[in-house]
Amino acid sequence: MKIVFMGTPEFSVPTLSALAQANCEIGYVITQPDKARDRGKKIQPTPVKECAQALNIEVLQPEKVKGNSELFALLGNFQPDLIVVIAYGKILPVELLKLPRLGCINVHASLLPKYRGAAPIQRSILEGDAQTGVTLMYMEEGLDTGDMIAVSKTDIDKKNAESLHDELSQMGAKLLVETLPAIEAGEIVRIKQNDALATYAPMIFKSDGLIDFSKGADAVERLIRGLYPWPGAYTYLAGETFKIWEAIATDEKNEAEDGTVTAANADGIAIASGGKTLLATVVQVPGKKKMRVDDYLKGKNIEKYTHLG
Repeated sequence: MKIVFMGTPEFSVPTLSALAQANCEIGYVITQPDKARDRGKKIQPTPVKECAQALNIEVLQPEKVKGNSELFALLGNFQPDLIVVIAYGKILPVELLKLPRLGCINVHASLLPKYRGAAPIQRSILEGDAQTGVTLMYMEEGLDTGDMIAVSKTDIDKKNAESLHDELSQMGAKLLVETLPAIEAGEIVRIKQNDALATYAPMIFKSDGLIDFSKGADAVERLIRGLYPWPGAYTYLAGETFKIWEAIATDEKNEAEDGTVTAANADGIAIASGGKTLLATVVQVPGKKKMRVDDYLKGKNIEKYTHLG
């Protein structure tokens, strides 16, 4: 099968690797232009570009796709059977969607129609869902609105966004490779999405990490897991950013004002949150690495009734 692959971040890499291992003919890999990343702001290739180069696949990095006649001509000459898109980062024009013989397939990290949009992994944790998964779908002009092809599910349990990201990226790769023969044979039964059940997962911003202890210990614990590792959940202690990387939502009643520290020992920092107690176990302050609370308290004392926020 002749394939064009479109993707950008680390989430896309397992699928590209799986397609290559499945002996698909990947004519081109299209990814976003190189950008400055990390603290050093050094221009770096996208994870997908690095993977494609290691596989000796030609990489294209157009500044724009819509109206790019040179790109369309190049892909038209290749005559792909399928275009596979996973977290590419831009809306694709209808001319591109109509180009491959078997259509454009998207690997989306949610159980559609739930969490269409940019941040489905984080939102599934923040909303307290029991399950999430990956959905293969045919692409159309709308945002994640196309007919579904196949679904794979997993329990969320106490996973954070990082571990769930890694799991779903592998699940998506496996599901796509397993489904390719049926796609090629025209045996897929297209499943329409129920738009009435659709929800949207907007992009995550740094400000989303600010903890509101009044929302309750369970919600704050989900925020901490859902925004790990970026942007991270944070509050303020004595005017400085105080990040909480791991915490346990307990059933212990706590009638103190929300955000009040009611205990601090080797077990954790107990914080009043919506009438219950949140026990922070891994924290970080500016200029320091994240650390377990017992290590943090060796160099810093938090007095009872200190207020966070």
